[in-house]
Amino acid sequence: MNREKVIFAFFIVLALTLNFGFFLGEIDKEIHHNVFELFAALVVSMICTVLKFGDRTHLGALMLATSLVADLQLVIAAILWGFAEQISGGMTDSMMSSVVSLSGGALLANVISVILLVVETIVVRR
Repeated sequence: MNREKVIFAFFIVLALTLNFGFFLGEIDKEIHHNVFELFAALVVSMICTVLKFGDRTHLGALMLATSLVADLQLVIAAILWGFAEQISGGMTDSMMSSVVSLSGGALLANVISVILLVVETIVVRR
């Protein structure tokens, strides 16, 4: 068993599950979405991006691209949450919907990344 591949897969799946946990719930209800879970999803997603930098294959480039998309959307979601709480005077339903929608886009990018990981595993096995 390759320890590096295990750690790599662990962080990819962890990013997906954290993002999924944040995404679940009514889209406009702040009580259904924890800010710390969004933060954890962002941090783990960035760790995944760093881990993907060394791969020079075409599949590695695709995985890096999906990770960068997830990072961008989670960063924008975090900025929107911070703006709503600190500058605009509180989270509104429409602002929460925007944050959760961005998280949903990152979730889709994470799903694609996991699918690519499975494809890479199947190709390496053959």
